[in-house]
Amino acid sequence: MKKMILAFFVGWFLLALPLYAQQYDVLDQVRSDVRKSYGMEGPHRFDTPAPLTKAPKGYKPFYINHYGRHGSRYAWNADTYIIVHNAFAKAKELGVLTPYGQEFARKYEVFYMEPWINAGDLVPLGFDQHQRIGEFIFDTFPAVFKGERKVDALSSTSQRCIVSMGAFNLGLKSRNEDLRIRLNSNHKGMTIVAPPSAPRTLRKHYKGEQADLPLESADDFWDRKVDFDGILDKLFTDCSFFDGLEGGSRSFVVELFQIYCGYHNYVTEPLFDDLLTDEQRVNFWEAFNYSSFRTDQTARYSEIPLLVDFIEKAKSAFLDSDKAADLRFGHDYILEAFVALLNLNGCATVPATADEVKYWFQSYNIPMAATLLFVYYKNRKDDILFKVLLNEEEVSLPALNPVNGPYYRWSDFLAWAKAVIEAHPQL
Repeated sequence: MKKMILAFFVGWFLLALPLYAQQYDVLDQVRSDVRKSYGMEGPHRFDTPAPLTKAPKGYKPFYINHYGRHGSRYAWNADTYIIVHNAFAKAKELGVLTPYGQEFARKYEVFYMEPWINAGDLVPLGFDQHQRIGEFIFDTFPAVFKGERKVDALSSTSQRCIVSMGAFNLGLKSRNEDLRIRLNSNHKGMTIVAPPSAPRTLRKHYKGEQADLPLESADDFWDRKVDFDGILDKLFTDCSFFDGLEGGSRSFVVELFQIYCGYHNYVTEPLFDDLLTDEQRVNFWEAFNYSSFRTDQTARYSEIPLLVDFIEKAKSAFLDSDKAADLRFGHDYILEAFVALLNLNGCATVPATADEVKYWFQSYNIPMAATLLFVYYKNRKDDILFKVLLNEEEVSLPALNPVNGPYYRWSDFLAWAKAVIEAHPQL
């Protein structure tokens, strides 16, 4: 009997380990999978997901709460392309491009005009991503969308989010034409899908926002990790001309890496992949990852309105047997802060040193078209459980005790959320 009990607990521990453990092999993952080094600028990877855990006996899925980042786009800021263009133009004028820099600049000048004109807009891949995700969610939880059930969708007022919303719902509709889908996008809705970007008169602030972190500054971390001189020396024979350019050489390198990470969203050829060595690429990712972590730590409580909306929409859906899903379409800086607020997989853990952040938080988990799902289950007694999926993978909520694997009691989540909201009141 003792051996059976021990075997049970060892087995349970091994099953739970992937959900709770730190990922000490993160840098090896980034080295071996170049897509992960793109961080939040990379396309949705659509790797084969692990099999989903079967629900406890007697529980059936009946409703989904969702937040999705828009799909693949051009760089969100047109300045990204112009800063790099201006630097190459000045270097060419002064004759300070290396042979490699000359070829790189030639390719860049052919490349940059279309993305610059369309900066921030969704690209065709972004549409395809969301249509595919809509189909995946229907196929994975068909009972939720059976018959003439209702789906309400709310988007940020950004073009890339509105089109993503349309593509996602086309994916659902392709599976069931009888779904009653209502799409919406307005400025008041920004208080839900992008609270910090809502109209100024509607914005709210909460205790705990912009709190200091007892860790190394982002600038100091970047100086330790990023080989700015090595990248510049590969392109230019003399970098003194940057003193006369806005942002200087540091801004140029940062924006160049943004382009390096993002251009695979809309170009299939490997135009710029030879710019960085593997170690430069990995170190750049770690620097951006650390900056994202610091941003999320200070911004997470600004997403309390989104947390409240998840709760209110769920409560309403529990009383409406026709409601299948509430969908929201927004941005990376919202989703990553919300994920930090929820502390999914422990990603908001503040470690002892800046170098340990990567073991808890990985920016590549919020790629283009990143998708967060709360999937709700109930039994015949209307006892409600739920689980959380991030990019088609089950994740953990360390603040709660699971009922079984990734399944949690909704009542426990409500108690946790109530405590968070009370501890971080509106200012």
